[in-house]
Amino acid sequence: MRRILVAAVIFALTTPMAVGQTRDETLADIRQELSVLWVEIQRLRTELSTTGGPSGSGGSGGTLERVDAIERELRRLTNATEELQIRVDRVASDGTRQIADLEFRLCELEPNCDLSSLGDTPTLGGDMAIVSTPALPPATTASGGSLAANEQSDFDRAMAAYESGEYATAATAFEAYTETYPGGALSAEAHYWRGEAEAAQGAWSRAARAYLASFSGAPDAPRAPASLTRLGTSLGELGQTEEACITLAEVELRYPGSLAVQDARAAIARLGCN
Repeated sequence: MRRILVAAVIFALTTPMAVGQTRDETLADIRQELSVLWVEIQRLRTELSTTGGPSGSGGSGGTLERVDAIERELRRLTNATEELQIRVDRVASDGTRQIADLEFRLCELEPNCDLSSLGDTPTLGGDMAIVSTPALPPATTASGGSLAANEQSDFDRAMAAYESGEYATAATAFEAYTETYPGGALSAEAHYWRGEAEAAQGAWSRAARAYLASFSGAPDAPRAPASLTRLGTSLGELGQTEEACITLAEVELRYPGSLAVQDARAAIARLGCN
């Protein structure tokens, strides 16, 4: 029943943005060019409409040729944008289904997990629409993430419980944090430490779900390499050796300069991965 390997999930987690970026132009670049070209067309049209009389010697021919060339470029960029958007949407949809399937499988491994509580898996990448006028950001952390007024204190209380060895309390507090501040500046950290608290209790299925949430929610965050490594070791503890080996191998591929690489290599050696 191995319909999904963790490698496919991990690939899908970061592909939505990478698909466009591997091409000559990203969606943002293309849309920016479209805006510039439309302005240029309007300027040239104004030149044509304000010409008082014949320019003679085919003088207007050059401007018309420029307009035609720009319109051709606009059509090309529009088609490229639509093609990239379709590919991004398709990869995000596939990745979301794979994440949901893995969460379902992890829940099945957990004796007290209620499948009805899983809910809908958020679309990978979230809302990637590009807006022209961004709203003013709220207060931010040192890392640049948005931070609500009570967010730091709630996180600190959960962290204090973990450091005191109150792992059950810490796991509950970190879970409450992520539910109260979904997508918050410290969400990836909270999911990771919830995983650590669950792992300290030997609840490897719940730990794996927490590490997966930490990595998939912020694959470029500083905590991502450690989250991916701990996801791999959790899968190994659950007896999912093949998925564990693939996941751990991804750590060095994705984060070659990270300190987590050494931990991933050590875990691979312990599992006897080929």
